[in-house]
Amino acid sequence: MFTESAEFYDALYSFRDYAAETARIAEVVRWLHPEARTVLDVACGTGEHAARLASQHGFAVDGLDLDRGMVQIARAKNRAGRFVEADMIEFSLDGRYDVILCLFSSIAYLVTLDRITRALSGFRRHLTAKGIVIVEPWFPPGELDTNRVWRLTGSHEGVSVTRVSRNEIDGRISRLRFEYEIESAQGIRRASEVHELGLFTQEEMRMAFSAAGLVTTYDPVGLSGRGLWMARDRVSA
Repeated sequence: MFTESAEFYDALYSFRDYAAETARIAEVVRWLHPEARTVLDVACGTGEHAARLASQHGFAVDGLDLDRGMVQIARAKNRAGRFVEADMIEFSLDGRYDVILCLFSSIAYLVTLDRITRALSGFRRHLTAKGIVIVEPWFPPGELDTNRVWRLTGSHEGVSVTRVSRNEIDGRISRLRFEYEIESAQGIRRASEVHELGLFTQEEMRMAFSAAGLVTTYDPVGLSGRGLWMARDRVSA
C-alpha cells in the first residue's frame, strides 16, 4: 500500500482541506452524539485529521494504522494521543471510544466483505455504550473511470511530489497504479505503488454493517463525494 509514500504523504495530499473535513466530522459527531469526547481514528495515516480534531475541536484522539511510517508521523503530530501500529481487522485496545472513524476509503483496502465485516465487528467492540462509527467508503462498482490518467502535484516542508495514477478494474477489485516523482534537498527520485480496493454496492456495505451488529445511516455525499456511513451498536440504537 503506502510502503513508498508515507514519507511524502503530507506533501502529496497538501491540496486537501483538512480544516473543512474535520469541521464536518465534528459537526456530524455532535449531531449524533453530543456528549462524545474520545475518538479512535482507524487507518489514521499521518494523523492530520486526528491532530485537527484534537486541537481545533477538543476531542481526545487516539489512532492506529497498519503502516509503521504513517504511525511514526502521526505520533509526532499528536503527542497527547496514543498511536499504534495495528491491523484494523484484529486490533485490540484497552478502553472504549465514543467515536470510531475510518476515513479516506481505507475500509475498502480490506478488499472483501467478509474482512470488512470482521473490521466493523472490531469497531463495535471498542465503542462506548452510546458510541458511533463513521466510515468513508470507496466508490461502488461502475463509477471509476479506467480511461483517464490523473496527475497530482503537492508540496510540504520542502518536499514536492508529482503523482501520475491510473485505475484498473478486475472484477470487484479496483487497482490503482501510482507513479511518483519526489523532489527534495536530496535530489529527485522515483517510486511506484499498486493499491487494491474492493468495490461494493451501498446495499452490500449496509449488510456488512448489519452483520457486525451495527445500525446505519447513510449520507450519499459525505466529505468528498464518496458518501459517509454513520452507525451505532444495534443494542443501543
